[in-house]
Amino acid sequence: MKSVRGQQQIWVVLGLLCVSIAVCSCAYVDVKTPYDQNLDRTELGAKKGTAQGYSILWLFTWGDTSYATAAKNGDITVIRHADQELFQVLFGLYTRWRIVVYGD
Repeated sequence: MKSVRGQQQIWVVLGLLCVSIAVCSCAYVDVKTPYDQNLDRTELGAKKGTAQGYSILWLFTWGDTSYATAAKNGDITVIRHADQELFQVLFGLYTRWRIVVYGD
């Protein structure tokens, strides 16, 4: 009987751990934030450019997430607004950063 009760306790603890990881946004994060303070007066412009970078296993990173690269990719000479996007899975096991710029 002790082994059955011990197995049940292990499953309960594992279940609670899975729920707490999901609730605290450690399993999956998808956040988009603006780089602006006066959003009601923001003019986006006619063009949009993006730049992104990646990370895997907390060891390997690549990409260029600079404003200059995002503006170049969108053929933008005057940046009017920028957004940041973060997508992350399992405590950052896989991460993608993206910068989105708007302008003319």
